[in-house]
Amino acid sequence: MAASMQGVVKVLCRLSPSITQSLRQYQRLPVSLPVRPCPGLPSCRFYNRSASLQDEEAAQAAEALSLYKERPWDYLDSEEYIDRYGTSPVWAGYRRNHKGGIPPQKTRKTCIRGEKICGNPCPICRDPNVIIHHQNVKLLQQFISPHTGLVRDPTITGVCMKQQKKLNEAIITARDHGLLPFQIPYVEFSREDYSNSHDAVGSTPPPPSLSSGDSWYTWYGEVTPDEAEVAKMKKTYRAYLK
Repeated sequence: MAASMQGVVKVLCRLSPSITQSLRQYQRLPVSLPVRPCPGLPSCRFYNRSASLQDEEAAQAAEALSLYKERPWDYLDSEEYIDRYGTSPVWAGYRRNHKGGIPPQKTRKTCIRGEKICGNPCPICRDPNVIIHHQNVKLLQQFISPHTGLVRDPTITGVCMKQQKKLNEAIITARDHGLLPFQIPYVEFSREDYSNSHDAVGSTPPPPSLSSGDSWYTWYGEVTPDEAEVAKMKKTYRAYLK
C-alpha cells in the first residue's frame, strides 16, 4: 500500500510542479495557536503595567541621582529638598540611637560598611542626594557656626567621622578657592620697618670675647653643683675620664 502511494505521488509531481510548490509553502508557514487566559488568574497586562511603572520610577530616580552627582548644589534648591527639610539644615532634629540618656562623646566611625547600613544613619549618609563638595556652599554653611566661623562639632550635628573628615576637607578647599569667608586676625601696624632691625632677619651680632677662665654663659659660673651628684657621675664614667 505504501509503495503504491509513493508511486502516485511521484506521478503527480511529474505532471504538476505547482502542486509541489504549494506543498512547500504550506510547510514553511508558521503555526499560531490561540492563547486562552487561565480562569481564576488576572491577566498579564496588569503585571506588565506595574513592571513598566517600576522601571520608569527606577529610571527617574537613577537620572535624578546622576544629575545631583554632577551638580550636587542643585538639590538644595529643588522641591524635593524643601518638602523634606524646609528651611532647616539637614542635621536639625537628628538624634542618634544610643543606650541611656547620655549620648557618647564621639559619633560612629561610619554608617555604611560595604553593603550594610547601620540603623538610623547620620544626616549625610541617610540621604544619597546630599553630596559633600567644595562648591556646594549652601550645604557647607549649615555645618559652620555663624557666630564663631568654626566647624560645628559632630556631636552636635550627628555626622559620622568619615563624613566629618570629608566636610573639613571640603570647607578648607572652599575657603582656599574663595567660596567661603574666613576670619583673618587683626594686627595693628606700628609703622615701623622690621625688614633689617628684627633679630630674625637682622645681621648676626659678633660673638662675645672670652678671657681665660671665664665661662661662655655668665650665669654658669654662679651655679654650684651638688657634690654627691658629681661623685656619682665620676664613678659612672670613671673608665672614660682622664
